[in-house]
Amino acid sequence: MVSKSHIEWTDSTWNPVTGCDKVSPGCKHCYAERMANRLHAMGQYRYRNKFKLTLQEDIVDAPLSWKKPRIIFVNSMSDLFHDNVPFKFIERVFATMINANQHIYQVLTKRSERLLEVAKDLPWTDNIWMGVSVENEDYTYRIDHLRDSPAKVKFLSLEPLLGPLKNLKLKNIDWAIVGGESGPGARPMDAQWARDIRDICIEQKVDFFFKQWGGVNKKKAGRELDGKFWNDMPDFSNNILIYKSNKNKEISRNV
Repeated sequence: MVSKSHIEWTDSTWNPVTGCDKVSPGCKHCYAERMANRLHAMGQYRYRNKFKLTLQEDIVDAPLSWKKPRIIFVNSMSDLFHDNVPFKFIERVFATMINANQHIYQVLTKRSERLLEVAKDLPWTDNIWMGVSVENEDYTYRIDHLRDSPAKVKFLSLEPLLGPLKNLKLKNIDWAIVGGESGPGARPMDAQWARDIRDICIEQKVDFFFKQWGGVNKKKAGRELDGKFWNDMPDFSNNILIYKSNKNKEISRNV
């Protein structure tokens, strides 16, 4: 439930909750559901319930024992703001993130309504980054909900990008991640959609991160946009973590 991650914009994943339900078109080919079913077939105890929402009570405190600072994607296999996650449990997760403040935490949700409902009752520190997923124009309201939250660092995961977002409003948003869908049945992403978002980010001075083109073979498709790697992230110079770029302009982390 705690592991190194191959996701380009994080170091590790921490899953105090597993399992979820589909709420919008971006969920159609959910990688987490595929992974959960595979792990269930392998006999992994954590996935005894397959992709049914499950609270993993025994690892809520896990980051407290990780001494080396890292960037942690919270609940890559679920959604912390799922309606069936009790508020008291969310409070426990936040308490861990605050007490283990040597790390940066990236929390991502599609359930922005619940985020907005409970956010005022949660403690927000600089090391807790809050994001929402937006796959097309129909779900840009999630950005408004995020904007109205007390989170100190706010980001967007525009992945899988399933349509243009030409009128993207990024006021009080710090970071935008763009990526195409990958895996079986992947729906294609138009290059102009990504370019438009990049240009909006540059114009509105928001950090832009291009994660991948996606497709059935995402490694072959690569992650360059117009011949360049776009790896911008919010400044966290007040934390111990430092980002560097290597000779190939890919990401390397010096922690």
